[in-house]
Amino acid sequence: MKVTIVGAGAVGASCADYIASKNFASEVVILDIKEGVAEGKAMDLMQCASLNGFDTRIIGSTNDYSKTANSDIAVITSGIPRKPGMTREELIGINAGIVKSVAASLLEHSPEVILIVVSNPMDTMTYLVHKTTGLPKNRIIGMGGALDSARFKYRLAEALEAPISDVDGMVIGGHSDTGMVPLTRHATRNSIKVSEFLSEDRMQQVAEDTKVGGATLTKLLGTSAWYAPGAAVSGLVQAIACDQKKIFPCSTLLEGEYGLNDLCIGVPVVLGRKGIERIVAIELNEAEKAKMQESAAGVSKTNGLLDV
Repeated sequence: MKVTIVGAGAVGASCADYIASKNFASEVVILDIKEGVAEGKAMDLMQCASLNGFDTRIIGSTNDYSKTANSDIAVITSGIPRKPGMTREELIGINAGIVKSVAASLLEHSPEVILIVVSNPMDTMTYLVHKTTGLPKNRIIGMGGALDSARFKYRLAEALEAPISDVDGMVIGGHSDTGMVPLTRHATRNSIKVSEFLSEDRMQQVAEDTKVGGATLTKLLGTSAWYAPGAAVSGLVQAIACDQKKIFPCSTLLEGEYGLNDLCIGVPVVLGRKGIERIVAIELNEAEKAKMQESAAGVSKTNGLLDV
């Protein structure tokens, strides 16, 4: 099992760290355009191997895509990160060109690769990969919902004053501060509806805190977060590599599902060795449907800025 990560910044390096530590991949390749950075981070991570007990081989390369040949899964984290006060959508002009070039270069050396898109604006970058590569929809996955759901569960556990292992919840919709749809009605604490423990106002506050989770961290850190995004990516990669058939909310191309067409947006999917093995339909009430339609309109508007 060979995994490539394009972009050796904080998110890319965090992805590599988590994937190697889980010890399910034989090789992880880190690629970056900045001379020596990928090689240095790969060496640093390899020096953790004996300490953290993994045998995954990690190699770094400066923009040499031949090193990525025959990758099973590739993660695209390339592009500029958010700065404080910046929306994910404002990154589109720079990141679109980068993501398009990266996807083409990966496919040149690994024509059967499954692509996981992390670069922002993530839903639009995932759509761009669909439009420019022509790959089947099961092989193009946008990482957003997995991260947003982790942030949702963190906020739920905080509000409940409960261990996070007791909590389950999901965020669908667009990966943006306004587009996320945290499904508070479906959230549970050890199979009991969260509404049994929290007031409607408190649940609404949890949802709002979740939606600005990334912006909150960007304001605190001065740049985008990396630990939780890296962990979210590693979860998707492991589900595919180990054929786990796990359900994650991911950005995927919709063709009538959820009443939506010709856009990529976060919905629950089953991930296995073929990538997205199926899209899972869940019952939404009228309010949730309206929020999903509003989120889709925002994603479509951003997609309209693409030159495809």
